[in-house]
Amino acid sequence: MLNDWEAIFRVLEFPHLPLTNNEAERALRHWVILRRISYGTRTEAGSCVFAILISVIETCRKRKQSPWLYLAAVIHSQRSGLAVPKLPIAKGSE
Repeated sequence: MLNDWEAIFRVLEFPHLPLTNNEAERALRHWVILRRISYGTRTEAGSCVFAILISVIETCRKRKQSPWLYLAAVIHSQRSGLAVPKLPIAKGSE
């Protein structure tokens, strides 16, 4: 606990931070279930890609953007030799 003292009490300095990570765990719950029923991936690279896709999909959903439109834009950019577009910003914060 002493090693993490600053992180534990950071919420006192920034009261807008949540006290728990329950929201993050709830967001990942269905992905964990999917991994369990599909027996995961076969390689470390597959696990890395799966984790990145989960992160992108959940970030887009949290920002109220379509993850599928963003992923389509990424694939199109890569095939065209263009830079990968940044993750979309949240609607209403433009």
